[in-house]
Amino acid sequence: MGNAFELIKSIPNQSVDLILTDPPYNIGSYSSGNIKFKNRKDMNNDIAEWDHDIVDPLEMVDDMVRILKPTGNIIIFTGSNLFGRWHAALDPIFDTFQYAAWHKTNPTPSVRKSSFLNSIELIVCCWNKGHTWNFTTQRDMHNFIETPVCAGKERYSHPTQKPLTVIDHFVKIASDEGDVVVDPFMGTGTTGLSACRLNRNFIGFECDPTYFGWATERMSAYVS
Repeated sequence: MGNAFELIKSIPNQSVDLILTDPPYNIGSYSSGNIKFKNRKDMNNDIAEWDHDIVDPLEMVDDMVRILKPTGNIIIFTGSNLFGRWHAALDPIFDTFQYAAWHKTNPTPSVRKSSFLNSIELIVCCWNKGHTWNFTTQRDMHNFIETPVCAGKERYSHPTQKPLTVIDHFVKIASDEGDVVVDPFMGTGTTGLSACRLNRNFIGFECDPTYFGWATERMSAYVS
């Protein structure tokens, strides 16, 4: 457990096969305050407190590139406010910069119908020639994946937790069994859980002790 910007420096050069992460989107200033109603409970519209503290994940780009193998891939969930910055930082470095989109089939409703629903999240995808890519069908190659958000027993009290189904999809196509997967912002450990279940090795960092505890708990059944 600790600061990802410091801990990533301990990872050796060209030792990682896949960086799959969901760093802060820095959208706290865009979405805050509950929505009030006269005859019902207020609807929570707050983002987690940690997203109000501006964290610039792009400061980690040099270390991400340093630790990645020539055959490796980078997959980063991000918001529209940061997408252009990721492009500016990574597109000159990699042979290919693409994006994918996760469509949430059950996003938070807009009761007042004042804007589009936040049902799409962008995913940055980068690699060089000769990278690991395990597509099996044309369907796998779509840059669009559609699932519900986390719910039920899978869901922890983390506002941006990604479904295991989505993470499994990228771990399978962008790494092989025995590979090293890194998530510098692991939250509740979904990337780590996916890596362990799919027979990959995992390195993850998290600065929040509660989230770190949940991540450790989720992966414990797969770690000897």
